Amino acid sequence: MTTSTGHRYIVHDPAIVGGEPIIVGTRTPVRAIVELWRMGTPPEEIPRHLPHLTLAQVFDALSYFSDHVDEINRAFERNGIPTPADSRPGQP
Repeated sequence: MTTSTGHRYIVHDPAIVGGEPIIVGTRTPVRAIVELWRMGTPPEEIPRHLPHLTLAQVFDALSYFSDHVDEINRAFERNGIPTPADSRPGQP
């Protein structure tokens, strides 16, 4: 059962990726998009890496991240992905 997040393209589904926020209709977690962005990939290029996503979905994921930094950083930690010391939005 999916739960709305208030972001058009972002939902939670406990049966997918442990309930992490994902792009609606996919199994792609927001953290995957944020990880590409933090590695320096401009948002406009992320759909080239994840071609099943639209640019609107990418921007919504980054907006969700901006509103939920701590939640996404915890998802990184649970998955063994290092986070930068300064993880404020706009600081890749």
